[in-house]
Amino acid sequence: MRSLVSEGRNARTEDLDLLSARDIVGRMNAEDALVADAVAAELDPIAMAVERIVAAFEAGGRLIYIGAGTSGRLGVLDASECPPTFSVPPGMVVGVIAGGDHALRHPVEDAEDDADQGAADLDAIDLTARDVVVGIAVSGTTPYVVGALHHARAIGAGAVALSCNPGSPIAALADIVISPIVGPEALTGSTRLKSGTAQKMVLNMLTTASMVRRGKTYGNLMVDLSVSNRKLADRARGIVRDATGCDAATAARMLEDSGNRVKLAILMTLTGLDAATAEAVLDAEDGFLRDALKAAKT
Repeated sequence: MRSLVSEGRNARTEDLDLLSARDIVGRMNAEDALVADAVAAELDPIAMAVERIVAAFEAGGRLIYIGAGTSGRLGVLDASECPPTFSVPPGMVVGVIAGGDHALRHPVEDAEDDADQGAADLDAIDLTARDVVVGIAVSGTTPYVVGALHHARAIGAGAVALSCNPGSPIAALADIVISPIVGPEALTGSTRLKSGTAQKMVLNMLTTASMVRRGKTYGNLMVDLSVSNRKLADRARGIVRDATGCDAATAARMLEDSGNRVKLAILMTLTGLDAATAEAVLDAEDGFLRDALKAAKT
């Protein structure tokens, strides 16, 4: 393990325990500033993974994250944000963590050593060749993730490796390899720091870019968000106003008429169509609002 980049000792923080609180956080912030450039170096494979995920969605497949410890928790977190943000079914983006849901709040550190369980956990969610599996492991050596990606490849599913070390074992099993190299951590071996931040940035890109490519946005507006509380209701009204230029009262009325479906409310406001007709147009354009607006005007 000590030969891994992510496990090395950082020469810039060897005096960490001698520093004031202000200096400690300053050193950590300086290390964090390196993360974005490391992720930028991986934009090509990240984009390749996005296109592969979009193809899976179009074929009725899923995006499945699998990992252990912090890596697994980050995958579950990103997956759990997709239904409220994009109104997708909960099973479209799935997070699987070694040790199960208990491991989200409690350490189950030995669970990551079981390669067979990685494969079994994918079988438990009925993995198919239409799915894409993203194996997440900072070291790239985690047996649980190795077993999961090996199984994914065996049945023909897409396999993506996300690690923070070059030439890792999970990379050898993947169709697409994403390896942001952020270097040694401020606290040696505490890979929830820079490495975890890099992973979170990549996961943000994978889901957000994939959803954009599937018509879940209009410009940079979240037109498919789920209106499930007061904050989101207020956000929805703001989105309708931003997209159409209408006033607050009109936005509220159109959202009510559309059943709180933001995309539909925008289409109705801009075209004058009733809810049923607008919904038919939107369905005919596979949910792409920009295409539906063009179709409604022809």
